[in-house]
Amino acid sequence: MNTQNTPKAIRQKTLAQEVETTGIGLHSGRKVKLTMKPAPVNTGVVFRRMDIDPNLDITCVPSHVIDTRMATTLANPDNTAARVLTIEHLMSALAGLAVDNVIIEVNAPEIPIMDGSATSFVYLISSAGLVEQDALRRFIRIKKSVEVSEGDKRARLDPYFGFKPLFDIEFDHPAIDETGTHYEIDFTGDAYVRQIS
Repeated sequence: MNTQNTPKAIRQKTLAQEVETTGIGLHSGRKVKLTMKPAPVNTGVVFRRMDIDPNLDITCVPSHVIDTRMATTLANPDNTAARVLTIEHLMSALAGLAVDNVIIEVNAPEIPIMDGSATSFVYLISSAGLVEQDALRRFIRIKKSVEVSEGDKRARLDPYFGFKPLFDIEFDHPAIDETGTHYEIDFTGDAYVRQIS
């Protein structure tokens, strides 16, 4: 039996305990308090606006993304005026550390920018600790190559046992030299923390 391509059971994870921080919103300039709390299995990532009465939850799913100019913005489908934006670095940290279920309370419409990377959020999540939950993670398995293109831009997914992004950029600008045109990383072990966050 070939066990190399047989996935082991991977369980969902949440935070071991609550953790909080305060920072400034990049676009609003407002002081923001952010609290991350453990959540039950199959909750996913939920942003809770604490400055709205009653508090309003915004589930992080693709259909709730309403804008991607300058920042990714999510909205509650029942009240699109209730939004949360600049979620990219926090979402990167949650994905990189394999956090499946978390409630994120914020008292403003924006996630604090922290140091401008995902590192501060990785530190917060690591400080809280992670616990496995009694439910299996769900994955998308790519069985054949899929490609989309628009003009000279192209993205392709190929079958691979794991997750290994490869990026190439061709951009005629002095800030992009030959050393920064290609990047490849295999997301095994602590590669996310060491090389991406």
